[in-house]
Amino acid sequence: MQILTRPVEALDPRTAFGIWRLRQDVFVVEQECAYPDLDDRDLEPGTRHVVLLDDDRVVGTARVLDDGDVQRIGRVVCHPDVRGTGASGELMRAALAAASAAAPEADVVLGAQAPLAGWYGTFGFAVDGPEYLEDDIPHVPMRMRR
Repeated sequence: MQILTRPVEALDPRTAFGIWRLRQDVFVVEQECAYPDLDDRDLEPGTRHVVLLDDDRVVGTARVLDDGDVQRIGRVVCHPDVRGTGASGELMRAALAAASAAAPEADVVLGAQAPLAGWYGTFGFAVDGPEYLEDDIPHVPMRMRR
């Protein structure tokens, strides 16, 4: 597998399509969350797309956003074919590396689906607020302090 970290304009069209297709297949179809996945944040100059490729197929992706005082990791997703293989850990480590490269001393935040809070904790994140519902799925805000 190969990991790429790129702004949207540096992604080739097939990879960009693969990112949005995977996010749609998992978040909108599998998790039954009807929401506008394509937002302007994908196009912001400070956004980095982290892509896990198996040959030329996108099997994982995350995006790292520059929120000024913090770096925000979101849209973390792996294809069902690679879940349980360690691919998600590789993806998360690459997203953290992208956040560190952009702002080494900034905290990193994310909104975790509540059942995954322990997994994110293994990377140094801690719950940083009350649980909330997003698209009828319980989430918790998490922060990695630097």
